[in-house]
Amino acid sequence: MKKFIIEQELLSIFPEVEIGVLVCTGINNHIVDENKYAEYLKNAQKEAQKHITAPEFTENPVIRTWRDAFYKFKTKKGARCSIEALLKRVSKGNEIGCIIPLVDIYNGISLKYGVPIGGEDIDKFVGDVKLTVAAGGEEFITYGSDESDPPAAGEVVYKDDKGAICRCFNWREGIRTMLTEDTTNAFMIIETVDGKSSETLNAALDEMKALIEKELGGTVTKHIVNAKNPEMVIC
Repeated sequence: MKKFIIEQELLSIFPEVEIGVLVCTGINNHIVDENKYAEYLKNAQKEAQKHITAPEFTENPVIRTWRDAFYKFKTKKGARCSIEALLKRVSKGNEIGCIIPLVDIYNGISLKYGVPIGGEDIDKFVGDVKLTVAAGGEEFITYGSDESDPPAAGEVVYKDDKGAICRCFNWREGIRTMLTEDTTNAFMIIETVDGKSSETLNAALDEMKALIEKELGGTVTKHIVNAKNPEMVIC
């Protein structure tokens, strides 16, 4: 049995954190049509404009919330929340391209609702997955590298028994558990930290769940993990 656990060390920094989880089993994540999600992502980028209306990019509420969150823990220089990276590209007129179906789906939902979203391959997890504070030195190899770049002590990470999975919440993903076309069982997360986003979180989860079931098949279950309910069974 594998669990997802928000540890007390994380809750002491972010007592109002809420992580929405979708556990997807038996999905088909293979690319059938390379252009299938292009129009979907274009529409999502148009909807994302509502999140970047302030003249100063960092003063848009979505960006400000996560900038303030990242000031509360040790981060790697230049680390930015994943939704900030997406909205930055939109603000500069750069397209969000297609990658693989599950990533395209969650990028679209992320843009529409202004929330950070990530996903991992459940079958690559070693033991329980924890959202916690790094001890420092956990093994972490990211895409495009063959050398470990461990998180610093005090950095917020997702990790399992083998090492870090994502650094600085889901800013930077490790290659070991990343989604691929061959992923059939996926662990999807949507992050909120401000204690004010439960309605948005649930709407985003419900829409993403429906899209995954429609487009990729399989079975998808929804969960909310927070201080009152800090752990759940993944499989």
